[in-house]
Amino acid sequence: MKIQILGTGCPKCKNLAEAAETAAEELGLDYELEKVTDINQIISFGVMMTPALVVDGDVKLVGKVPAVEELKKTLK
Repeated sequence: MKIQILGTGCPKCKNLAEAAETAAEELGLDYELEKVTDINQIISFGVMMTPALVVDGDVKLVGKVPAVEELKKTLK
């Protein structure tokens, strides 16, 4: 599973990356976490607000940092 965090490195982006990593670990997933900070790459996903969560190329969340439990549901 490829998990991408789209964002410029703001505190919310960092929080989303940490929460997604925690959720993936707790679920025992085999995953790769990538932080995408290039604005052109972010826009190529059709995302206009950060942070955003992309799982296997599919945009799942935009503009918020959900709790770890909610992220687990998104990653299953």
